[in-house]
Parts: sequence; C-alpha cells; structure tokens
Amino acid sequence: MSSQPQVFDHRMTVLGTDDAFVAAAVPFLAHALDSPGEPPPVAVAAPDKLDLLRDALGADAKSAVLLPHTDWYTGSAANAVAQAAGYLAAHAGPGGRIHLLMEPVWNGRAGRSPRESAEWIRYEALANLLFAPFATTALCVYDTRTAGPALIAEARRAHPDTDVYEDPVRLAAELDSVPLPPPPADARTLTGADAEAVRAWAGGSGLPAADAELFALAVTEAAAALGPLDRVRLWGEAPACVCELRSARRVGDPLAGFVPPDTGELEPGQGLWYARQVCAYVDVRDDAAGATVRLQYG
Repeated sequence: MSSQPQVFDHRMTVLGTDDAFVAAAVPFLAHALDSPGEPPPVAVAAPDKLDLLRDALGADAKSAVLLPHTDWYTGSAANAVAQAAGYLAAHAGPGGRIHLLMEPVWNGRAGRSPRESAEWIRYEALANLLFAPFATTALCVYDTRTAGPALIAEARRAHPDTDVYEDPVRLAAELDSVPLPPPPADARTLTGADAEAVRAWAGGSGLPAADAELFALAVTEAAAALGPLDRVRLWGEAPACVCELRSARRVGDPLAGFVPPDTGELEPGQGLWYARQVCAYVDVRDDAAGATVRLQYG
C-alpha cells in the first residue's frame, strides 16, 4: 500500500518568555536535525532569540540555519511569499521537505497598523494554499511581548492546528470586505494606464526617478492583467503614491498576484505578481460590475 503524500504542515505557537521560546523551538529544530536526509532546519527570528537558540543547541547550532528576521521579512507580505518560495526551491529536500521556524517582525512593519497586520494575516491564510503541495513543516512564532492579542487571535484563524481555523478563501474574503477609502476629490484621472503619464506624475509627486519607473511598470503590469480599463486615477505624495485601476472584468482569484512565476525572477510580464512585489500594498476588490485594483507604492 502506497503512503499518503505529505502536505504543508502549518503550525503556530504563542509564547511570552524566552524560556517558552526555547522550549518550543529546540525540539522543533532537533526533530529535523535527527531526521535522515532532511535539509538543515531554518530559524528566522529576532536576533536575541537566535542567540538563545545557539546557546541551547550547542554544537548542533552549526547544523541549523539561523537568520535574523529583519533579513527575511524585508518588505510586503507578497515579498515574504517570494522569499519562502525561493528558499524552498533552492534548499528544500524532495517534495519541499524542510523545517522552518518563522517569527515575522511583529513590532516593526507587520504590526504598525491594522491594515498592515491584516496583510500579514492574509499571508498566513493564503500560505495554506500556496504551499499546500509541499512537505514543508512551518512553525510560526507569536510572542505576546511584540504581537498584540488581536493579532494573535486573527492568526489563530489562519493556522490549521488551532480550533478556530478558517478556510483561507473565506478569511481572505472577510479581509477584503472592508471598504477602501474613497479617492480624494483632487485625484487625477487618466484615459488609460500609460506608463509615461504615470511615471511623470509619480516623479512630480516626489518619487525619485528609479522609484517612479518601478511604480509606472507595476501599474502597467496590473493593467495588463485586468484587461480593458474603465478608469485610472492617481493621487498622493511620495512615498505613498497611489494608482487605482477600474475594470469591467472581475479578478475572481484570491491568490492572484501571490503565486510565484516559474522563473523565480522579478521581470516584466508577470502582471499582479510584479505589482505586489514592487508596491507596499495592492488591494483587489471584486464586485458585481467588475474589479477595482488599488496600488500604493510606499
């Protein structure tokens, strides 16, 4: 009888002391270190926690990969998806087999606002779909000293090992049910997503030339994914330059822009993936008449 294929094992642990962290992390990493043929386990955590792991693991610490979380979580939630997918492609064993201990920077970008926190809960939820085919075991660390109770409560809904786990698509739809703030009255309207017009506007709004170029390309990539546009609006000042695209065609896929391309490289022709990698936020809202996609650069 053939064995069942392994699937993504997505767990979370909630703790509030250094001792509790060590008690959760060391057995998790040791299990991987003791498994024949398993690649070195990875711990992505705050630097002080990595010091604790080095002391607790002793000589075994040389067989694990210990990375400061500020080196891994360097941008948006979509950037974190790209980082994880790239690491699995380069370092995981057959079928994606590897152990990852992950602690986002909850007291930094990820926790600085309700909106930003919502983006990371979306990442946690959609990870269950994005990495479902992989035999990866991930343990997400939530430290009550840096992650607040509201964030932890929502994160529990994104992890299958809890008693309040929600279907990822349903949870993402709930996050998207929050209406977007209306554009300001002085928003500029364009007849189409013309790269030169967006670039010139972004530069005039304070973005450096290289950033204005990236933003303009992100807008045109998103526009190409949407098809014919009904409306294009621009507003804001650097770094928070915003472009809103309106199309009569719905997006219809909660994973749109989150699935890494086969190349693994960021390049034109990748639609919403490119836009999500370049922009701080890409909001997608479907309705009965089509879709609104709002891109914010910084």
